[in-house]
Amino acid sequence: MDGDFRTEFTRHPAGLKHRPALVLNADYRPLSYYPLSLWSWQDAIKAKWLDRVDIVAEYDDCVHSPTMTLKIPSVVVLKDYVKPQKRVAFTRFNLFLRDEFCCQYCGARGDLTFDHVVPRAAGGVTSWQNVVAACSPCNLRKGSKPLHQTGLHLRKPPRQPGAGELRNMGRKFPPNHLHDSWMDFLYWDAELEA
Repeated sequence: MDGDFRTEFTRHPAGLKHRPALVLNADYRPLSYYPLSLWSWQDAIKAKWLDRVDIVAEYDDCVHSPTMTLKIPSVVVLKDYVKPQKRVAFTRFNLFLRDEFCCQYCGARGDLTFDHVVPRAAGGVTSWQNVVAACSPCNLRKGSKPLHQTGLHLRKPPRQPGAGELRNMGRKFPPNHLHDSWMDFLYWDAELEA
C-alpha cells in the first residue's frame, strides 16, 4: 500500500473550525460588538440541543451523527434575555477601545501603551480620568513630566465611558471576517445616510 491508509479516514478539523455562530440576545442584538459575540459551532449546536437558543441562519455545511444530520448554525438568538452590564471594567482593552485604538497625543495607531496624564510620581492615580492610550514614542517623550512641560496636547480629555458608549464604539471595529448571514443583525439599528 502506498502511504498511510489511516489518513483517508481522518477529518480535516480546519474545515469546520472556522464556522462560528453569531450570538444574539433575545432582542436580536449581539451580546457584544467588540469582541463580537461568537460561539463555536459545537457550542451553538449544544445550546440548540439544550433548547437555550433558536437558530436564525445556517451555513451550507452539515455535521453528522449516527442518527441525524444538522446544518451548522451561523446565527443563534438566546431564548432568555441577558441584561447588559452597566458598569464598564477598567481594563487595558476597554481603555484602548475608548480611545479608538489611537494615541491620544499624536493620533498614531499601533504599538500602543498607556500613559498617566498626571504622572504617578506626582500623585496621579490609575483611573479612567487619568490614563490614556499613547504610542511608545509619545509615552517616552512625556516620561514622568507634567503635560504642560512636554509640548504634547490631548486629543480629548480622558473620562469614564458608559457601557452603551463602549458597545457603540466596538461597532466601528468589525472583526476580520463577517459572514453574509450576520450583516442583517449587526448593523440593522445603525443610522441611515440621507
